[in-house]
Amino acid sequence: MLLIGIILGLVCIGGVAYALIIPYFSGELKAEARQDASVGKTSEAVTRVISKKERDAARRKQIETALEITSSAKRKLSLATRIGQAGLNLSEAQFYMMSAGSALAVGFLLMVMSGSPFVAMLGLIIGGLGAPSWALSWMGKKRLEKFGSDFAGAIDVIVRGIKAGLPLADCIKIVGSEAPEPLAAEFRGIVEAQQMGMTMSEAVERMAQRIPTSEANFFAIVITIQQKTGGNLSEALGNLSRVLRDRKKMRGKIKAMSTEATASAAIIGSLPLIVSILIYVTSPAYISLLWTTSMGKVVLLCAAFWMSCGVAVMRKMINFDF
Repeated sequence: MLLIGIILGLVCIGGVAYALIIPYFSGELKAEARQDASVGKTSEAVTRVISKKERDAARRKQIETALEITSSAKRKLSLATRIGQAGLNLSEAQFYMMSAGSALAVGFLLMVMSGSPFVAMLGLIIGGLGAPSWALSWMGKKRLEKFGSDFAGAIDVIVRGIKAGLPLADCIKIVGSEAPEPLAAEFRGIVEAQQMGMTMSEAVERMAQRIPTSEANFFAIVITIQQKTGGNLSEALGNLSRVLRDRKKMRGKIKAMSTEATASAAIIGSLPLIVSILIYVTSPAYISLLWTTSMGKVVLLCAAFWMSCGVAVMRKMINFDF
């Protein structure tokens, strides 16, 4: 029995020694330590990757928010905004009064010339709704084209000022005081908006709403993203200036290539009117049947309708969107 007890005691001591001492000599503890360290580094790496993804997602969300804000400039414009785009110093009430005066003048003129109340009613509609709206759109389009043609130079001024160490607000103030119109007026609007308490991002977003062009929208996006996420503003604006100049160059090439088509469309569209005038000069009794007889009036209306359709199609074919 004593021998069995001694053997069991030695077995227990050997088991304890195997469990506690042997691992230090065999390197198992070091291997486990290396495994734990490796797992810890992997966990840290995974955490860093997740954190980087979260930061990228947050930055992407800020950029998407900026794009959504600046793209709101593409919504339907109010009458006051359209008047401002045209560069007119008028209120909405004054514009409505001028439209009413135009409607009465055109309606009275057509009533005297035709003697038909129906034609006078068409004159009222054209003079009150069509002509003022068209004139406002035409003036606004010309002003926006002038703004876009000078915008790249204004951005270059801002880039040089930032590289020289001036704040962005001072650079915008310089453009507002030295740039040609309508560029100077819009940049002065940014300065005035900041003086009223708006941030730079909000001020440029308002400019993008007043000037719904790609150039102003790009500028607002660059400023908004830089204000939210940081970065090299001079480099971003320099790239924007280069892109705008390339767009302007491409616009000029397209305009030059489409000049022949534009001239052909103008000649084809004006040819029936010119021929009608020449026939009236040479044989007035022959062509006067178009507006003195009922059938002639129907033919004249149909001809005007189809000519309008043809002019619209030709304009669509030569009007390039870029």
